[in-house]
Amino acid sequence: MTIRSKAVALAAAALFALPVLAACSSDDGGSAKPTGTPTMLGVPQPGVPNPPSDTSVDAGFARDMKVHHAQAVEMSFVVRDATQDEATRRLAYDILTAQQNQIGQMTGWLSVWGLSQTTMDPPMKWMSPAGMTAMSGHSMAPGMTMAPDPNAPLMPGMATKDQMDKLATLKGREAEVMFLQLMITHHQAGVAMAQDAVDHATTQVVKDLAKSMVNGQLSEIDLMRGMLTERGA
Repeated sequence: MTIRSKAVALAAAALFALPVLAACSSDDGGSAKPTGTPTMLGVPQPGVPNPPSDTSVDAGFARDMKVHHAQAVEMSFVVRDATQDEATRRLAYDILTAQQNQIGQMTGWLSVWGLSQTTMDPPMKWMSPAGMTAMSGHSMAPGMTMAPDPNAPLMPGMATKDQMDKLATLKGREAEVMFLQLMITHHQAGVAMAQDAVDHATTQVVKDLAKSMVNGQLSEIDLMRGMLTERGA
């Protein structure tokens, strides 16, 4: 099974294994009520008051972070197959399991809100100007896309196709170092995206998960910087 196939398989397993979360608006304190009742596109589940709209920060964050997370999961699978270093393998396992679980949660939100899992809007259109600047490292307006380069990443922080291809060829320490360097950059952009959701989402369950992402990924960035130092990189 290829790395990409394993990532897809785990994603499918998560969607069927995780209970769908019914996310409530901030009007009722943001409590989430688990339910397995399917919904029609455009029709939120009963009992979900004032669900976020299709163009909301909440929906945009869920859609974009799912994509961002999916690449982190793929990179983690790659490095676990490329090294026997227990610290690196443990970190990769923690990232892929945590982020795949979060993908399942965000997929569940969109489902109970009656919204599509994808959109034709450009990535990050939902973000604030400050959030866009923090994520990209330079001034970007909401909805502004990355350079029209076939090798360019879909969003800031994401590895390019060439970088992903190179990572897949490396073994041992070389794979560990490149993984750590790519994942630090990936996490830094993810933190900026999540913080923008903390600041501007209206659904408490979204704000809570986004805040946990900020805290968790900042901690992992510190860990990975230390791991790079240990490897002389």
